Amino acid sequence: MSKSPLEAYRSDYAEQIARLTGLRDRRIEQAFATVPRENFLPAPPWTTISLGIATQTSDLADIYDNVLVAIDRERGINNGEPALHADWLDAVSPQPGEAVIHVGAGTGYYSAILSRLVEPGGQVEAYEYEVDLAAKAEQNLSGYSNVKVHAGSAFGRPLPPVDVIYVNAGVVAPDVEWLTALKDGGRLIFPWQPDKGWGPTVLVKRLPHGFGAKPLMTVGFISCSGTTEKAASQRRLTEADLASVRSLWLRSDRSPDASAVAVYEQVWFSSQKIED
Repeated sequence: MSKSPLEAYRSDYAEQIARLTGLRDRRIEQAFATVPRENFLPAPPWTTISLGIATQTSDLADIYDNVLVAIDRERGINNGEPALHADWLDAVSPQPGEAVIHVGAGTGYYSAILSRLVEPGGQVEAYEYEVDLAAKAEQNLSGYSNVKVHAGSAFGRPLPPVDVIYVNAGVVAPDVEWLTALKDGGRLIFPWQPDKGWGPTVLVKRLPHGFGAKPLMTVGFISCSGTTEKAASQRRLTEADLASVRSLWLRSDRSPDASAVAVYEQVWFSSQKIED
């Protein structure tokens, strides 16, 4: 049976993302092929953004491409670059039956993708600080029974034990509550933006003797609302500093030592690797 035009758009889009990122987990491609992106966007005409160029369109084919789509241009809020998220999802590897916290859910598109990846038996807790976006996300995700939307910040609040924390807002440093919520083997991925601008994606894994950390690609995200973490020292970090990180520590567990790359009020980054 031949595909409808819409099915073809989605299939080609998912194949494009898989090709751009070299996906290891093909379930991610399938999720991008089956979650309707248009259901998580404002009504057309849409504004797509590629290489800094904004274009208005009402053609569905144009949003099934590796482009940003504006949610609110005045606030700088968009739907996110699909290939970047596919890369992150591949790195953090949500599995069926796992519990996920999504920080900065926006209008819910990547919460929906996450929900597909943890089926069957998994759950997504989606947090969105902006009240209007949280309301839209709750509406958009009404058909996703394994997703619960929370209107409010996921920073500085006790969280249930989870396998994955997926953060789509830039932070000066990760919240202690995120780290303590990770189960053994749990993964956290977040944009580390020590200067509140561009910075590295950091993948963290809870190991038996601490938190292993690995810098990935450089990204730029809107800053996470409701954060309180501040640097304990004012030294500006270089690109070499950022790239050298291999572990992350709670200051309550271990005091900063000579391996410290960046020290904050409650956490610190180290160049020392932790063995699995």
